[in-house]
Amino acid sequence: MQKKEKQKKSYSHLAFIGPHLIIFIIFSLIPIIYGIYSSFTRWNLVTDQTFVGLDNYKTILFNKDSTFYFQFRNGLKNTLIFVVMTVPFQILFPLIVATVMQHKGIKFKGLFQAIFYVPGLVSASAGAIIWLLIFNPRLGPINNLFNSDVVWTANQPYAWIVIFVMSMWGAIGGHLVIYRSAMAGVSEDLYEAADIDGAGSIRKFFSITLPSIRFPLFYTFIMSTAGAFNVYVQPLMATNGGPEQSTTVLMMYIRNLAFGSGESIAGIASAMAVLLGLVILIFSFFQFIVMTRRGER
Repeated sequence: MQKKEKQKKSYSHLAFIGPHLIIFIIFSLIPIIYGIYSSFTRWNLVTDQTFVGLDNYKTILFNKDSTFYFQFRNGLKNTLIFVVMTVPFQILFPLIVATVMQHKGIKFKGLFQAIFYVPGLVSASAGAIIWLLIFNPRLGPINNLFNSDVVWTANQPYAWIVIFVMSMWGAIGGHLVIYRSAMAGVSEDLYEAADIDGAGSIRKFFSITLPSIRFPLFYTFIMSTAGAFNVYVQPLMATNGGPEQSTTVLMMYIRNLAFGSGESIAGIASAMAVLLGLVILIFSFFQFIVMTRRGER
């Protein structure tokens, strides 16, 4: 009887993780495996796939006369620009705001947190439409406020500024909530002891607050970076990749090759997607190494 009860207990957890595991396999694992396989084929989504080995990767990475070579390099460059522009701000700004809101003298903390969080409830497409109206060269309040006639989405560096503002508007609130929740769990005794020792605000932040929220900080850093590499909606709706493909990110090229007008080139698109995934893994691994080493210190 005891053995049967133990077996029931050992298998009971499957009832909880089973549905999630099935969904993960069907909608994540199988598409990933199939996408990797497709990257080694010549395929137009209609006819049968033809295995071509590493030809797609050679074309993308080494054939300078190929359009796909330019598209991958330009798309990756623009994606990296977006990552460098947005990820540090997504981490630092909510962290600063959350730290300031920790002070007892700050009132209406819940209201300010809600103000930052509400934009995250708006879809990226709806948010993009709102900001395009704000930056409208004729009717937008930005140009009217500064008495300017700048066509924001048609000139650089203004096009990147519009994309940056769109992206930050909806991303900050979620991180702020995470940091605030993590800071709430820090013992007040630590801060009181630091006050007795004469530690200032900056010393308390680096010695108590920052080490205490290391894991939430690490999580948001990894997820923000992965999300930034997969950016698509903001540059598509703001500039459609312009001016002169200066804001065309890699995901836009991948989508256009696979599902754009004309014949699909899904094999090349899959290879680009796999390469993008490898870049994300490399960046995530590097971030993991840096964060864990700092944590050990």
